[in-house]
Amino acid sequence: MTGAIRIRRAERADAKRLNDALTSLSEELGDRHGATAEDLLRHGFGPEAAFRALLAEEEATGAVVGAIVCSPVFSTTRAASGLYVSDLWVSTDARGKGLGKRLLSAAINHMPTGWSIGFLRLAVYESNPAARAVYDRLGFISNPGETWLTLAGAPLTAVKELP
Repeated sequence: MTGAIRIRRAERADAKRLNDALTSLSEELGDRHGATAEDLLRHGFGPEAAFRALLAEEEATGAVVGAIVCSPVFSTTRAASGLYVSDLWVSTDARGKGLGKRLLSAAINHMPTGWSIGFLRLAVYESNPAARAVYDRLGFISNPGETWLTLAGAPLTAVKELP
């Protein structure tokens, strides 16, 4: 990979290219990738979008070399709104050139003005020490005593159906 890289907001027409980038991320992490381009269209590009996505492209070729997906969050302990970065991917050829940091910066700066970003939150896999090192250098900190939990499937349905 050589040349300039532009970062821009993903649009409806980019759903397949975005999904391809996120599929690459899932494969590299050994994750199951359940999303489809249609899922991304439905959840990320309507009037009540659940996320915002940015693409990093080589200017000369238009090839996608990075992507970030994030959603708004609010913390009462911080008394601030922030961004949850659910996905951050940089292609193998583009790594080590600061593109991940540029994507994080662009995510903060490309969000609607009303989101007023006071913090970023993300999870990093223990099996990905290179990413952890980047986040540590940027100043991300872990939150001792805090454990992230997920409720999905039948347990989520059961909670949803409580009287």
